[in-house]
This record gives sequence, structure tokens and C-alpha cells, in this order.
Amino acid sequence: MRTFRFSVVAAAMLFAGFTTTKAQTADEIIQKHVTAIGGLDNWKKITSIKSIGSINAGGTEIPVTTIVLNGKGARMEVTMNGMTGYQIMTTKDGWGYFPMYGQKKPEAVPADMVEQLQDGLDVQGPLVDYKAKGNKVVYLGKDQVEGTECYKLKVTYKNGKEETIYLDASNYYHIRTVDKIKANGKEEETIVNYSNYQKLPEGIVVAMTTDEGMGAITFKTIEVNKPVDESIFKPGEPTNAVDSKK
Repeated sequence: MRTFRFSVVAAAMLFAGFTTTKAQTADEIIQKHVTAIGGLDNWKKITSIKSIGSINAGGTEIPVTTIVLNGKGARMEVTMNGMTGYQIMTTKDGWGYFPMYGQKKPEAVPADMVEQLQDGLDVQGPLVDYKAKGNKVVYLGKDQVEGTECYKLKVTYKNGKEETIYLDASNYYHIRTVDKIKANGKEEETIVNYSNYQKLPEGIVVAMTTDEGMGAITFKTIEVNKPVDESIFKPGEPTNAVDSKK
């Protein structure tokens, strides 16, 4: 009986050690994530990101270009049927103009939507240096994303917006965001998947493919810290301004 008792105690101690080793906090998970994508020092050097790619729609390549100037503005341009449309977001307002869908002139984005989309102006993402940005993160345990084991994190931005981020447990890459956006009195949930991670010369690791369910965008070129003419964040006729600023 004494031998059995000591065996039980030893097993209990081993189990306690195992669970302590395996249990992780949000801070530990985020630290490993930031390290996996290039490290805090490299990301703090990033002031702008320009991404050039396309959406494959039934065999047709639709050119897409996005540019984000950290903390100031973001612009996405899409070209279809010979027409170029755009969406612009700044810290104060937003605009959308898609003539391929019948729009005759740029239309303002509702103020509540502008507030909800401010995280799109952060080139680093919500987890890099998250405390300094006023974001709060809670670890919700592990979950599955299409068969991939993930760490599940709930992010609350300082404006109150919430989203859920899934990090691949094998490499700490960000593979999914479930976002809840409130606008015009309604709450809409969007799911964005990220894949095809590659390391850039600047030392950061980025997803070259994003998919919001309307067709995956595959980026062929990503340029970092290029000069940005802030006039592209003002509404007007599309002039391929994003493509011309290199």
C-alpha cells in the first residue's frame, strides 16, 4: 500500500507539472506569435505596406491593390471590366466608389462604420505591442479551424470593438479572424482566413493570401516602407494613384 501511495503521489506531481508546462497565458501566446512573424523590433519599423495581387473569379484575374499608411489611411483599388473602384479609410472618414456596381460618384462610409474599421489602419495588427495600443486580449483556450488546432484569443479594442483571433498552435501564425462589426443598428459577422505566409527582406512574415469568403486575394508583391502620397486617401476619380506611387 505504501508503494501504491507513493506512486499516486508521484503521478499527481507529474500531472501537475505537465499541466503547468502546457498551460499558457495570453501574453505567452502573443509573445510567441510576434516572434514567429518577425519580432517586435522589425514590426515597429514598418510605416507602410503596399500589396499588389488579384482575386481569381471563375478563371478571371481581378487586379487588387491595397496600401496602408500606419495610423493615417488605407486604400484598396479593384479593377473590373475596365473600371476601377476603391474604398478609402482614414482616422476621420471613409469613402467608397465602385462604378462597376453602378455607383456614379464616391459615397461616404457611415460614421459608425468608420469607427469600427479603424483597426485597418494598423499595419502591425492588433497583437503586436497590443497593450500600448490599448487593446485587451483574453485567451479562450484551444479550438479547431478546419482541422487545425489553434489558440483562440478574444481581442477588445479600445473603442469597444471585439474580434476573435485564431493562431495556429504549431507555428503561432494568425490563420483566422472572426470579426463583429456594428453599423446602422445591425451587427454583422465576417470571417477572414489567412494563409501562404512568407518572410519579407525586412524580416517580417506576412500572409500572401487572404479570404473573406468572396474569393481569395493572392498577393504577388508586398512593398514595405515606400513613400505614400496622402492625397490617395481623398475621394475623387480613380487615377490608379495607388499603382503609381512606388
